[in-house]
Amino acid sequence: MANNAIQRATQSQPQQPTGREMIVAAIKQMDGAVKRALPSVMTPERFTRIAVSALSTTPKLQDCHPMTFIGAMMTAAQLGLEPNTPLGQAYLIPFWNGKSKRMECQFQLGYKGMIDLAYRSGQISSIQAHVVRENDKFEYSYGLEPTLSHVPALADRGAPVSVYAVFKTKDGGFGFKVMSWEEVMQHGQRFSKSYGSGPWQTNPEEMAKKTVLKAVLKYAPLSSEFVKGSIADGTVKDQIDADMSDVPGLIIDVEDDVPDADGAEK
Repeated sequence: MANNAIQRATQSQPQQPTGREMIVAAIKQMDGAVKRALPSVMTPERFTRIAVSALSTTPKLQDCHPMTFIGAMMTAAQLGLEPNTPLGQAYLIPFWNGKSKRMECQFQLGYKGMIDLAYRSGQISSIQAHVVRENDKFEYSYGLEPTLSHVPALADRGAPVSVYAVFKTKDGGFGFKVMSWEEVMQHGQRFSKSYGSGPWQTNPEEMAKKTVLKAVLKYAPLSSEFVKGSIADGTVKDQIDADMSDVPGLIIDVEDDVPDADGAEK
């Protein structure tokens, strides 16, 4: 009898909505604002499908504050990038924010997303980024007549030692940037809230290429769309707007708020 009473009491208690249900409900509740802020090529229905897919592929996103997730999703949508897919265009990164004491969602450009935005400028004829390994033949020099040569070893290339990116413009201009592997990793540790558990750990070479691409493309003639993407990279936003670049990013503590692999505060 006692067991039956406990079972009835348990069944009668309303179940708390899951993080996924709360985020989807928030999207539906803000349907009008979401629709106004979305680019013409994306419907609210497709936006919701992409959001649900991201929540499924990265379950820790379900623990994020709903508005930071929607803000990151909206940033990706306005840039025409699909996050958390094999395309590698962009990522939605869950992390613990020590200042706000909550899980939040950070928008992060992927290596391929950055290349895509660069080509959309219409000024770039070629753009590449490569990892140099210890047994490769690699030489470069800066100055009035800069040169760069990279011949990868055919086998046993060894560990990564540096990363470089190079672009060419349609009028014949070019530029390149070289960074040591150690320098790139230090950059990731300093500026990425996802360094401990995100793509910096699962795909460090892609993130290294993105870092050096971002550095070299500061000198390239690029569109405002690329500039917006670069500014949005690594931001956390808990509002939506017709132009997400107008939404201020949240203040993030530099120390003591990077999550471990399980998303817990270190």
